[in-house]
Amino acid sequence: MTPPALLDAPATAALLPYDRLADAIEALLADPSVQVPARLVQPLPGGGSLFVMPALDATVAITKLITFTPANGGGPRPTIQGDVVVFDIASGERRLVLDGPTVTARRTAAVSLVAARHLAPAAVDGPLLIVGAGAQGRSHLEAFAQGLGVRRVRVASRSAASAQALVDHARRLGLQAEVVGDADAALAACPLVVTCTPAAGVVLSALPGPDHFIAAVGAFTPRMVEIAPALCRHVAGHGRVVVDTRDAEHEAGDLLQAGLEVGGFADLRQVL
Repeated sequence: MTPPALLDAPATAALLPYDRLADAIEALLADPSVQVPARLVQPLPGGGSLFVMPALDATVAITKLITFTPANGGGPRPTIQGDVVVFDIASGERRLVLDGPTVTARRTAAVSLVAARHLAPAAVDGPLLIVGAGAQGRSHLEAFAQGLGVRRVRVASRSAASAQALVDHARRLGLQAEVVGDADAALAACPLVVTCTPAAGVVLSALPGPDHFIAAVGAFTPRMVEIAPALCRHVAGHGRVVVDTRDAEHEAGDLLQAGLEVGGFADLRQVL
């Protein structure tokens, strides 16, 4: 038996370039062999959660096993830790162990990229407003730069140091970037928006215009929230709300706290 490849974060990232990953996600959404059972979210003492997420297609079966520890935010330990284990269906052998936080960050940003490809206004290249300057802020910055050709970025964060660090990273990539102190004030001039905070409170409440695209990725439990309820209801009434998967019906805190009937919204598979 060949031992499985154990890939650290850089090796995992090298296998998942954003443009090719977005292409693969589009193909996956059209593949009838793909099965994604409901994930298990187990609350942990102290406010954390254990996530167990299986999936399979005709050739491989995987499980992502990660912890989410909000108390680690801003400290030396990451808020998301864990692994993704890949099995060969025909032999049952374990083939790969991937770095879980890297897969999480890149997969999430690639799904946002897929959505932007199909739902954002044509030929929009920014500015991109990123609200939240952690791992997801960095991955969305890279994904939108690589996949959409975004060249201008604005970053808003509760942490001035984190915001500046993400701006510095953007500039090293050759982008025009700056820190903004107020996400609501910056919204009008930024047709592309990503909110990717720990979702402990509302970070965006200004109403968007008809040509805005907002990817809200931080709130993934019913109690989490990033987007003001009035903003969610405005988009539902005057624009279009699309959820990434049907799991949003019981997980999308932004929409649920806005009192919206999440089951009535199209998911990304239907859009594609």
